[in-house]
Amino acid sequence: MQKTEYQLPNGLKMSCRTSGQPDRPVLMFLHGFPEAAFAWDQLLEHFSQPENGGYFCVAPNMRGYADTDAPAETSQYRTKFLVQDIVELKQLVAPDQPLQALIAHDWGGAVAWSVANQHPRLMQRLVIINSPHPGTFLRELKSNPSQQASSAYMNFLIRSDAAKLLAEDDFRRLWEFFSRMQADKGEFAWLTEELRQQYRKVWSQGLEGGLNYYRASPLRPATASDPGANNINLPDEMLRIDVPTLVIWGMKDLALPPGLIDGLDQFVPDLTLHTLAEGTHWVIHEQPGKIIELIQQYLSEH
Repeated sequence: MQKTEYQLPNGLKMSCRTSGQPDRPVLMFLHGFPEAAFAWDQLLEHFSQPENGGYFCVAPNMRGYADTDAPAETSQYRTKFLVQDIVELKQLVAPDQPLQALIAHDWGGAVAWSVANQHPRLMQRLVIINSPHPGTFLRELKSNPSQQASSAYMNFLIRSDAAKLLAEDDFRRLWEFFSRMQADKGEFAWLTEELRQQYRKVWSQGLEGGLNYYRASPLRPATASDPGANNINLPDEMLRIDVPTLVIWGMKDLALPPGLIDGLDQFVPDLTLHTLAEGTHWVIHEQPGKIIELIQQYLSEH
């Protein structure tokens, strides 16, 4: 595993974890909140091995996270800038190699959906893990009281004092953030002390960047003072995905329940969907072997 910094043409310094040879086809992995590139280490190591495809695996710390630059202005976290980061990063790390797949979870998935919509020729495949398509998410936020309740935490994360509150008591609320998104409230076998230390290191570098993703997006439940998703209408051309797509969904995700995959084929004509009955929002940590197996199979068959 290597740590590499890239200076993007847009001026952003982006820190990445990489594995494999740069002259090989690329797999790129996008993390979500409140994580960082290290969440993908096991997959980077697997897919960079010659017997597993020998890909050049790249996992950026997204804008605002860890050692990547974190602009102070909330407006700098709008979708157009997040998409630009990924497009420019691909051209820097491997201008002459295909992006075999863009693989993403949570907020990384939100960015990946937009990259695939706006730049379908950039990649050959898209892999999404528990990250809602904007069309189904908007539908559920507008019409489904259950989803509105499940997403209510987003209105806490946009508060001006959210970073301060999340950092209190050794990041108590952030540890609880993991448990609130899964049905089993018990201890996490995957959340080892070593991994906790990695999270603490990232969180200690600042939380405002990750929170700005929520602040910059209107895709959140409406409140008395904020129309949120109720004020949005997205045209069909912003929702269609013309890239072969694998969606893996942990069915015990309490923040992003299974209703979000209903009707997904309306927006994604070339869709392969795998559901994991015992998976929660953190399924990439809970069942990394199964996630690897499904992605490996998809890459070999498509």
